[in-house]
Amino acid sequence: MDFEQILYEKSDGIATITLNRPERRNAFTPTMIREWADALEDARLDSAVGAVIVTGAGKGFCAGADLRSGTPMTEDGEAPPTTAADFRNWLRDSVHYVPRAVALLDKPYIAAVNGAAVGAGMDMCSMADIRIFSETARVAMSYVKVGLVPGDGGCYYLPRIVGLAKALELIWTGDFIDAEEAVRIGYASKAVPPDDLMPATRELAQRIVAGPAVAIQAAKQLVYRSYDSTVEQALEDANRAMAIIRSTEDSKEGPRAFAEKRAPEFKGR
Repeated sequence: MDFEQILYEKSDGIATITLNRPERRNAFTPTMIREWADALEDARLDSAVGAVIVTGAGKGFCAGADLRSGTPMTEDGEAPPTTAADFRNWLRDSVHYVPRAVALLDKPYIAAVNGAAVGAGMDMCSMADIRIFSETARVAMSYVKVGLVPGDGGCYYLPRIVGLAKALELIWTGDFIDAEEAVRIGYASKAVPPDDLMPATRELAQRIVAGPAVAIQAAKQLVYRSYDSTVEQALEDANRAMAIIRSTEDSKEGPRAFAEKRAPEFKGR
């Protein structure tokens, strides 16, 4: 697949998406959004991919939508949205392609946050299942600073990560939080020196890829579904998932390897 504004590679069962507009701190355009969503869809459909990493080129993770003259950046020759209806459609029919693609991705999705993630860039970061920060990274829900509300799912994702009160504080103030604070409040799993960011992220991804893929993907689905379920519904979902998982080869390999005192060799089936 050929891309203009992202880099996309697959190796050792890991797909890596690198936002590649470092001169604009990886602020996204409609082109980047389409390419990002296409890469996520490719990773979802590729049975050889067990985990997906997203990161940014250069010094920033993502500066949100590319803003010039106060309007969202559009493709050359296209007029920027000017009315409320047009702007709603611009969000729904462009920026929201990425969260919709993420919602379909049942494979682990890890953000390697190499630098600032601001506004919609923090929303994009919050969509990941796990976030690992460079010690120099920082994030902000900066919409309020320009008189806006989170437009890319931030009001959905952030409370589920840090809790209601902290999410509202970050949304209402637009304050930056650094890597140490991100770890403290549970937004990031850990913070590492900048040079260690991708090795540490790939190490985690490789550990996940080495596991039983069907069970890992089913567990992700169960976790996210539980947010909108009663306990009884969650237990029934777990019952159905367990019935399927017990029929896999990996579910037999795990106990066999344990009994034989060796590392399991999961095949993803």
